[in-house]
Amino acid sequence: MNIKRKIGLGFAGVVLVTGLGLLAARDQLAQRAFDAAIENNVGLDRSAALPDGIHVYVCGSGSPMPDADRAGPCLAVLAGRDGFIFDSGSGSIRKLGRMGFPMDRLQGAYLTHLHSDHIDGLGELLLQAWIAGSRGTPLPVSGPAGTDKVIAGLRQAYELDSGYRIAHHGAAVARPGGFGGAAQIVDLAEGQPSKVVFDQNGVKITAIRVIHDPIKPAFGYRLDYKGRSLAISGDTVYAPDFVTAAKGVDLMFHEALNPKMIGAMQAQLAKRGRADQAKIMGDIPGYHASPEDAARSAKEAGARALVLYHMVPAPPAKLIERLFVGDAPKQFGGDLKLAHDGMIISLPAGSQAVNYSNAF
Repeated sequence: MNIKRKIGLGFAGVVLVTGLGLLAARDQLAQRAFDAAIENNVGLDRSAALPDGIHVYVCGSGSPMPDADRAGPCLAVLAGRDGFIFDSGSGSIRKLGRMGFPMDRLQGAYLTHLHSDHIDGLGELLLQAWIAGSRGTPLPVSGPAGTDKVIAGLRQAYELDSGYRIAHHGAAVARPGGFGGAAQIVDLAEGQPSKVVFDQNGVKITAIRVIHDPIKPAFGYRLDYKGRSLAISGDTVYAPDFVTAAKGVDLMFHEALNPKMIGAMQAQLAKRGRADQAKIMGDIPGYHASPEDAARSAKEAGARALVLYHMVPAPPAKLIERLFVGDAPKQFGGDLKLAHDGMIISLPAGSQAVNYSNAF
């Protein structure tokens, strides 16, 4: 074998050994990263470090429009030791799991109305409340007339799945009595603008009649705990009853639709011969609030902070957020923010602070 061939083979051997060493080092780093992720996330109660007060998890800030970054409308709240979920749009419950919300502290779910984009994640919520929450009784689900039909339908849809899980994990883990939901109809008498629907452990939740015609009834909610408070509009135009019930809240979540942006989408759809979709774009501003309407509500209610959620269309980039809010900052002088999935807003007890953080 000549000297050049020997050198070539030797060099190739060095490269091979080096390559194998790099691959081994890479695998070791990957294993360490995986182990660290498991250590820092799995089974960890991230809420344990939160101070006493109200903590709002934005599990869905989007709309029915396709959006890779935003789930359908969903807000989860911890008030002291108790958890509550308001609406459960598509994809929101997986976002909530990623945020580390403690399902074992969930007391109930509250629906603002029965439009599909507010309940199309409800089946997954019931399953996660049952298994991840280790429930032995069905999750209470409060909402307008028809909520019982929705819950019954979901129970039927997931009945086979529940049987599989019980058979696989055993009744001691997948407790048969915890499957499904227990519908509780929120019934406001004619002319009654609001009603207390939960009052335990220092937490009070009030259902508020809002305006989302032809969907009747539709509700917003107010939650009070240890001197801190928040209001959630659900879907509505400017609603005086909501403003009255939200008086003095620390934090208002209000839906918002930008009519100019929707109008531009309508025109483009019509231009491309999409008459049905253009008609829908023309219809929806009639039963949603504009950012300016939301700002007016927050100002008149005397809210300390306003967060726009369930945005239509949700701004796809930071640059466009300014266009979306329009003149809302001129109408509301308090803290105004746009929600995004993964946002957590905290109202510590014994304080006036409104603190913002991100779970991811």
